[in-house]
Amino acid sequence: MEVLLRRVQPGDAPALAHVQTESWKAAFRNILDPATLERCTDLGRATRMYEGLLQEHKGNGYLLTLDGHPHCIAWWDAARDPEYTGKAELICIHSLPQHWGMGYGGMMMDRVLADVKAAGFSEIVLWVFTDNARARRFYEAKGFHATEHVKPGLGTQEICYIRAL
Repeated sequence: MEVLLRRVQPGDAPALAHVQTESWKAAFRNILDPATLERCTDLGRATRMYEGLLQEHKGNGYLLTLDGHPHCIAWWDAARDPEYTGKAELICIHSLPQHWGMGYGGMMMDRVLADVKAAGFSEIVLWVFTDNARARRFYEAKGFHATEHVKPGLGTQEICYIRAL
């Protein structure tokens, strides 16, 4: 299988939205209520969000393709929460469920962490649903650890993880 991991570019919004919405449908079906999940996986809405990010050159996005087909995405920027000023934030990392557990998410995370460090950050944070055990195991395997910071999000709770670089 040919694997290509690159920074996003204009025109990638539909692929980014597809990976995000399909990943959410699989990963969060037992975490979010059905109405919230349906709203958050609206393909048109997600495509418009990514079009805006790409047009504004906001953050740092990545796309991993398998044999030319979109599979995994990630996005990072400076941390949005004031208590994490000066740190980077992994805003999202998603992959299509048919290839979960095959190392592509790890490959993406390694690229993001290297780029965050190269950008001069010494720490990175992320927020994850507290009930998302699979993702939490993945983050912990990549050196992240849970903080005491928890906040409400989409009808459930999110917990902040942090990692030194």
